[in-house]
Amino acid sequence: MIDVRLDAEPSHAIAGKRVPVTPTQLRAYVAVVRLGSVKQAAAELQVSESAVSLHIAQLRKEFGDKLFARTAAGLAFTPGGLRLASRAAELLGLQDRTMLEVSAATRGRRMLRVAASSLFAEFAAPGLIELFAKRAADLDVELSVRNPGSFESLLLTRAVDIAIGPQPSVVDSAIGCRPVMNYRLVIAVGPEHPLAGLAASPGQLREQTWLLGPSAATEWGAVPALLRRLAVPDERQQIFQSHAAALGEAKRGRGVAPALAFTVAPDIRQGQLGQVVGPHATMEAVWHAQVLATPGSMSAAEELSRFSSTPRAIQAMMRGAGVSVGHFRPSVHVTLWS
Repeated sequence: MIDVRLDAEPSHAIAGKRVPVTPTQLRAYVAVVRLGSVKQAAAELQVSESAVSLHIAQLRKEFGDKLFARTAAGLAFTPGGLRLASRAAELLGLQDRTMLEVSAATRGRRMLRVAASSLFAEFAAPGLIELFAKRAADLDVELSVRNPGSFESLLLTRAVDIAIGPQPSVVDSAIGCRPVMNYRLVIAVGPEHPLAGLAASPGQLREQTWLLGPSAATEWGAVPALLRRLAVPDERQQIFQSHAAALGEAKRGRGVAPALAFTVAPDIRQGQLGQVVGPHATMEAVWHAQVLATPGSMSAAEELSRFSSTPRAIQAMMRGAGVSVGHFRPSVHVTLWS
């Protein structure tokens, strides 16, 4: 298991031995993950492409993990590569976050820190946050993509103010939890795929190549639940840096991709995507908002929790354009200014 600790000197464990990892290596890796390209990462960091490639090669050697592979739609990450991206972004973002919060307080502004699961963050959060941020001129909203399994600890330690994603199995008594939005997961395929328009059996679905976004790398949420229900083997799963990238591969007929029904409906109507039908190819789920249950006046987090389930908010989430492949930032803090 890969473990990157937030101690004085960034390091990781390999077979019980601690090996130093430099901030420069982590910054290069995070840039490649965020931009999906060594060339673009080099341009942003103002270094040569060979320098970025060298840092990635050093990380691969030290971790004994290839971290990611190139595909026509972008980068497909290993589970270890996704975890390293998450930890590296947290490590590098700590200083930026602290400076932002102190600066906002100095200027008399409020900061609302939103944690979201990757599926919600990519497709629903942009529309919701844009609409909500317009309601208060003094509010800055910071969105971070987080593993739903960490929501409780993030809230209890006040690392974030609100968390939105899958319904937790158990909720701490200090945390309030309310449903936000019902959604349906479907299986999208290319229009010429053999399963397009057919009711596939679990056995047929298990035999497919599954093209997955970052949500598949966690234990919580509709996508992992669907994979478990169908008993899809690990060797049939390919994880991409975004759900949009996985859908792009599905359009090319490379496999099947779980997708939010409301996001792929236009492509299905236009014949750019097909859909596997039948009871085994769909899953109903609900996103929930969690906030600390504190008495007194309503906080911005509580206001967003209540607002997110209103018809206006749901329409904004469903109409939102989402985040393109090149701009999706797994586990990277993205600030949307009001």
